[in-house]
Amino acid sequence: MSYLFTSESVSEGHPDKVADQISDGILDHFLAFDSNSRVAVETLVTTGQVILSGEVSSSAYLDVQNIARDIISSIGYNNSEYKFTGESCAVMSLIHEQSEDISRGIINDKKEEQGAGDQGIMFGYACNETENAIPLTLEISNEILKELSLLRKEKILNYLRPDSKSQVTIEYDDNDNPIAIDTIVISTQHDEFDKDENKMLSLIKDDMIKKLMPRVIHKFPNRIKKLFSEKIKYFINPTGKFVIGGPHGDTGLTGRKIIIDTYGGRGAHGGGSFSGKDPSKVDRSAAYAARHISKNLVKAGVSDEILLQLGYAIGISSPVSFNINTCGKSNLKISDGKLSKIINEIFDLRPYKIESRFKLRDPIYSETSCYGHMGRKSIKKSKSFYSKYSDKKDIEVQLFPWEKLDYVEQISKTLKI
Repeated sequence: MSYLFTSESVSEGHPDKVADQISDGILDHFLAFDSNSRVAVETLVTTGQVILSGEVSSSAYLDVQNIARDIISSIGYNNSEYKFTGESCAVMSLIHEQSEDISRGIINDKKEEQGAGDQGIMFGYACNETENAIPLTLEISNEILKELSLLRKEKILNYLRPDSKSQVTIEYDDNDNPIAIDTIVISTQHDEFDKDENKMLSLIKDDMIKKLMPRVIHKFPNRIKKLFSEKIKYFINPTGKFVIGGPHGDTGLTGRKIIIDTYGGRGAHGGGSFSGKDPSKVDRSAAYAARHISKNLVKAGVSDEILLQLGYAIGISSPVSFNINTCGKSNLKISDGKLSKIINEIFDLRPYKIESRFKLRDPIYSETSCYGHMGRKSIKKSKSFYSKYSDKKDIEVQLFPWEKLDYVEQISKTLKI
């Protein structure tokens, strides 16, 4: 019997994502000027207000208020009608130094024995449902909002405002294969361009279905394009009006979109958020490592679906647990327990080794703060950072290094696939 599964996404203008972008932007600046910075920045955004809090230990000195303003403006909050703009909002910084009781567990004379920055459980997930090895429901949800953002920035639909959300429901068969797209929900903030609300909503619905969706569908291969049909149920701005939005409509907080950031509700989540945290926090770095292993296992043909769990204790370098679940879809004749033991010997999952393998001390995090940390392309990019207290920094980095398929050959050879 078939079943329905749903994932959602939000745009860079969503208040929680505004907060994530500010936190990761500040993190990147600290790492650019001091790669040994230890950072845990939390951001709150609301009507005309930004509050920065958290802990930082760094030799770099930054104008964090100005960094926050620049990020807000770049998102598109530059119109006074939005009740929240980069130029006019108040920015309060309550950031202080990291607790010595935490830092003592991280610092070690032997770098490779650096302890985990906290206890916790982290999950990695991958499936062969898409080329990017993430669930199709999440990939379509993300692509809808990426294209919607381009329509706004390219002024093709000049009534659009920055805040938006999407949701995609897909029907699957008993073998977890997608059969058809059942429902698509799009809620987009907009100008009040007509006093007749029905006329306004009618135009927005028409544009979403006839201008946005063809751009989205075009980005997918034929096997996925076939899932789009005239039978799809569309809910466009279901309340009828979405003028008040962004931080003026809802308060935003760092780390409140952890399911969107990962696998759209598939697999599992340990509960720890990513944005604003340097890689000594295994909530972030170990989750990336778990994703890297899971994706390489799927691409090596070990299983059509992989769920991997890691567990850490604060101040201890090696994981306290490592477990691979092939979700009943293994292509091997060995148990998941045996598989876990073999793969655990291939990957060094101590925090310092994870940092080194992926170069997580590089300023690569701003790009992760919207449209998911997983299923992205690993590319090189030149980034520039400026501080009035230091020289300008130009740095070439590798974005999303945990998405690289650099262990497929070794896994295949070890498991004789």
